[in-house]
Amino acid sequence: MDKSYQPQDIEQRIYQRWEEQGYFAPQGDGTPYCIVIPPPNVTGTLHMGHAFQDTIMDTLTRFHRMKGHRALWQPGMDHAGIATQMVVERLLNIEGQSKHDLGREKFVERVWEWKEESGGQIANQTRRLGASVDWSRDRFTMDEGLSDAVRKVFVQLHEEGLIYRGKRLVNWDPKLHTALSDLEVLSEDENGSLWHFRYPLASGEGSLVVATTRPETMLGDSAVAVHPDDERYKDLIGQEIILPIVGRRIPVIADDYVDHEFGTGCVKITPAHDFNDYELGKRHDLAMYNIFTDDAALNDEVPEKYRGMDRFDARKAIVAEFETLTLLDKTEDYVVKIPRGDRSNTIVEPYLTDQWYVKIEPLAKPAIAAVETGRIRFVPENWSKTYFDWMYNIQDWCISRQLWWGHRIPAWYDDADNVYVGFSEEDVREKNKLGDIALRQDDDVLDTWFSSALWPFSTMGWPEKTQALNEFYPGNVLVTGFDIIFFWVARMIMFGLKFMDDVPFHEVYIHGLIRDQDGQKMSKSKGNVLDPIDLIDGIDLEALVEKRTKGMMQEHLAPKIEKATRKHFPDGIDRFGTDALRLTFAALATTGRDIRFDLGRIEGYKNFCNKLWNAARFVLMNTESRDEGDVEFSSADRWIKSQFNGATAEMHQHLATYRLDLALQSAYEFTWHEFCDWYLELSKPILQSDESSDAQKRGTKQTLIEVLEATLRLLHPLMPFVTEEIWQTVAPRANIEGTSIMLRPYPEVVADATDPDAVADIEWVQQFILGIRQIRGEMDISPGKPLPVILQGASSSDQNRADSETLLLQRVGRVESVTLLGDNEEPPAAATALLGDMRLLVPMKGLIDVDAERARLKKLEDKTRIDLQRSSAKLGNEKFVNNAPAEVVTQERERIVEFERTIAQLAEQLGKLDELA
Repeated sequence: MDKSYQPQDIEQRIYQRWEEQGYFAPQGDGTPYCIVIPPPNVTGTLHMGHAFQDTIMDTLTRFHRMKGHRALWQPGMDHAGIATQMVVERLLNIEGQSKHDLGREKFVERVWEWKEESGGQIANQTRRLGASVDWSRDRFTMDEGLSDAVRKVFVQLHEEGLIYRGKRLVNWDPKLHTALSDLEVLSEDENGSLWHFRYPLASGEGSLVVATTRPETMLGDSAVAVHPDDERYKDLIGQEIILPIVGRRIPVIADDYVDHEFGTGCVKITPAHDFNDYELGKRHDLAMYNIFTDDAALNDEVPEKYRGMDRFDARKAIVAEFETLTLLDKTEDYVVKIPRGDRSNTIVEPYLTDQWYVKIEPLAKPAIAAVETGRIRFVPENWSKTYFDWMYNIQDWCISRQLWWGHRIPAWYDDADNVYVGFSEEDVREKNKLGDIALRQDDDVLDTWFSSALWPFSTMGWPEKTQALNEFYPGNVLVTGFDIIFFWVARMIMFGLKFMDDVPFHEVYIHGLIRDQDGQKMSKSKGNVLDPIDLIDGIDLEALVEKRTKGMMQEHLAPKIEKATRKHFPDGIDRFGTDALRLTFAALATTGRDIRFDLGRIEGYKNFCNKLWNAARFVLMNTESRDEGDVEFSSADRWIKSQFNGATAEMHQHLATYRLDLALQSAYEFTWHEFCDWYLELSKPILQSDESSDAQKRGTKQTLIEVLEATLRLLHPLMPFVTEEIWQTVAPRANIEGTSIMLRPYPEVVADATDPDAVADIEWVQQFILGIRQIRGEMDISPGKPLPVILQGASSSDQNRADSETLLLQRVGRVESVTLLGDNEEPPAAATALLGDMRLLVPMKGLIDVDAERARLKKLEDKTRIDLQRSSAKLGNEKFVNNAPAEVVTQERERIVEFERTIAQLAEQLGKLDELA
């Protein structure tokens, strides 16, 4: 093995071998285990959230593969309708073109070209992360097979009356010219205004005051509503109002929807441009005046002078005209909840238009029951409440989008606008006996989440009855973020139950979202975004700046992004390798909602990779010559096997419950602290001492190589590359045959491997050595100087261990001798450490320069007393105690306790020095 671990030299070579050998395909004849990947969008590259999620899924897949399961991690990508179309349209804009210049067919061809480029990049990034997906089964949501599945589902649901077309109010994105589902609209509070308008009664006997945050919509008003029990307006119900500017007569109606305590108790009703008004309008059979074009400009339904005017320009003009008409009662500042499209950031408009819908309630009921009865379990369980909150209040799903990229709706129209649904135009003509009449296909495409909802079974070949479906549906677990429980998880459950008559997976593991080290959302504009490949390979600052700003579609943001990037990454990004990145993600796989990614942590896991590498080099160098013969295992050999058994049990427990953070903690503690820090050191005296027998040396060599090999398997699901590279050298030394560590069995708990006696013996040795090290530190004694140790109050077991473990105490603890203090003997002036009820005494005489040590301790005592006086003065200051934050006051009190403890220890040490003088 090379002297140092260089991930860039091994990772891509190892992955290529794994892939070429077909190791990612389901192996053996064990129980099937399946995870379907949440398909990334083909809109660019993988981000930190993808890398985090992929680490979790790959760890689970590798773990189950090594447990003998036929493990399948199903890969694929999503066509991401709106997002991908936006990217390609921006590219065309840079070239001075629009999609209309190309036409639909050519534009779709251009998107396919983008898909090939972007999809290839995503696949390569997935490989760099070590993902053991079965590439032979790679799928794309617009593959022909998956498109067949989409058409099959649409046609069947339509035939059953669960898909229908209707004119209803939708969220309309005026920039993208498409309907959006409620989930694709983000509403946030923004500062706005509330205008109070006077509407004159048609009788000429006064007026009513209504308030609105959207004055332009008054041109589409068809009523004013009041509460039926509002005494102020009871006599006006049934009368009419003259709508200002428009001149239309509209009724005053009564409806319980109105809150008579809010404002004036009068509400303007615009059924075509407000969701609540739409429902009220249907109840009262009100006229619906659609006053907007697709661009959210005013159309021909409004007075001529407003036609073609942008909605916000019209707002200003209408307010001005009300003021001129002396009908503007007042204007006040108001915080308004503004709905924006999640992709375009454009303010969406409630808009009356023909769309396709899924009648969702019949599909939702069995999906709710599946979670209620435990057929599907959320991990952590609290996310089931989020699921239920939405499912119990679910609305019909608008599935049509006014886009060109996506699954085109399989519906055709004749010249009379009769609609025909089928698998193809030929199918429609034959089924409906239409002959040669002219037909045109619906221009709309399906919501991306419609095809994504079929992902668990469409990727396996449905609607054909395939071997893959029979073996791997339902899957075992879905790993995803909480942000798409509604978009995706719920819809997969509904469609899986409908079309497969079974749940799509048994467990849903919900993880948090990756933030930066300060808890901020990662974004390019903030300059805090991280590319996982940059963390793997490293990148200098100038290259990082160029990567983030060159060729930007929004060039005006480049200076801001450059400044932020230089602030966050002044030295660029170091090379850490994939395994260190994966370990960092595993450590972050907690139950939290927001996950902070800190570069300091990944540095620590890079050191862990190096620690493992160096430990392996030590083991290999010390096991080169292994002769045949009897073996004798030392207490240290038996101890490390017992500790490994305990770590194995913890790994099984934590990985089974999706606590990768705790699994890593167990593996890390065992590998770094028990195997590397202690066992390797405890093995040296046995290997290097002439006092050790050949059988003992053979036992320790065997233990070294066997525990290292098993530790590599224990760690492999979390850190696949470095473990594979080391294992290829270690396995032959351990007499193990095999082509790859990933196909070897995962360590299992062995009942008789637990050795309480060896554990007790080595824990005694550890405490002994740590006690001596503590004395060295306190008395400033060189680590290499052998020390005589006297045991005071030693029990018989202490005496036996001191005799049996003399070699370890001498070599590892640097102990010159161990003697017992008689019951009637007076202990010499000595430094002391406790080991249970026994005291470890190290006589000071002759070991240190008493005068120099006294001066050092006195100087430290004086400094500590000054610190104590300063903290005591703070707490004696009533203003400080009353005004400082509680945690600061508590911290100061804790400092006083620590200072007093230190002074007491120093006094004790000075007393010992006086005894030596």
